[in-house]
Amino acid sequence: MSAVHLETSGSQKPGSQSALRQLNVQRITDTLRAHGTLTQAALARATGLSTATISNIVKALESSGHVATEPVTSSGRRALGVTLLEDSDVAVGIDFGRSHVRVVLAKAGFQLLDEQYAALEVGHRAETSIDIAAQLLETLCQRTGTDRSQLIGAGVGIPGPIDHRTNTVVRGAILPEWVDLDIDAHLRRALEIPVFIDNDSNLGALAQVTWGEHRECANLCFLKIGGGIGTGLILNGSLHYGFLGLTGEIGHSTIFDQGLICRCGNRGCLETVASTSIMIELLSRTESTPVGIEDILERAAAGDSATLRVIDDIGFSVGHALANVANMLNPEVVVIGGPLAPLGELLLAPIRRGLQRHTIPVIGENTTLCMSLLGGRAEALGAAALVLRHTGALP
Repeated sequence: MSAVHLETSGSQKPGSQSALRQLNVQRITDTLRAHGTLTQAALARATGLSTATISNIVKALESSGHVATEPVTSSGRRALGVTLLEDSDVAVGIDFGRSHVRVVLAKAGFQLLDEQYAALEVGHRAETSIDIAAQLLETLCQRTGTDRSQLIGAGVGIPGPIDHRTNTVVRGAILPEWVDLDIDAHLRRALEIPVFIDNDSNLGALAQVTWGEHRECANLCFLKIGGGIGTGLILNGSLHYGFLGLTGEIGHSTIFDQGLICRCGNRGCLETVASTSIMIELLSRTESTPVGIEDILERAAAGDSATLRVIDDIGFSVGHALANVANMLNPEVVVIGGPLAPLGELLLAPIRRGLQRHTIPVIGENTTLCMSLLGGRAEALGAAALVLRHTGALP
């Protein structure tokens, strides 16, 4: 990654004013590279420099074409946002889902260049899906004028538990065709760039603190409700992986001891009562054709009583499971993502009830619960952020 240098005259002795200024310039540009657009006040907090120093250096960087500034709203107030303009390096983010693949291109400073999406058949073979992702990447490079030499790596999100010792998907994933496969080798052959693999919920969490509105949040839980249910955890500012990398499997926490058998082999897991697959199954029983996610969203907005009842039931169960996470880890924010995010308060309200019912009161009252604003691209954006982290653009 290239560094920013302001031209100075004469030699720069260690401890001199010019050397100190150069160190401050580097501190500011490194912070912008790590966090994307920040206000000058946020820059001061992140770097420890005074607001006057930040203002003077930002003016110099702007006049030299290294940063751009524009008015933004921060905490309800108008402020000046600062964005880094340097670097031609491009990160690739790929999100494989049960029935889709999404590819994004992003530059350091968290600038989204473009994205592509393709539907996949349920039960898709990994090799076929990886080939489709490679084709989407080629299309994006051509469309954005990005040379392949600019690609510094691809972050890849997989919806399933990943053993970080071997980078393989373990049994119990909603993509059984990917279990035990050497995904890293297949991806490297198809993409011909370095690859960084992670669970999609982990990447969703990373996206919230890099691309989302929670950039200054040190303790965050991202919960994705889809065909499977998983969480990504940001603890003390970093992704939490645990011993094997198999953290966040909240979908396999037991809700009902005598419930249905789960694909993981246990009984009564959260996924057996609150996944989108279960919603579709329940709401399709009286229909001639299966309902889809869009049908559920439309019926909920129209006030369909059966749909609202199912949403209420699954929301309360999710809140119950989240309460165990909140009681143990005390996150500041819980962000809900996945295809049900457009439901907004219709889903948040029962989750909140379940959370507050089963947490210590002070934790339930002080845990912020909200929907992700990043939509369906959250995991792909997190995958791009993973690349920037591994290549030195993120701390």
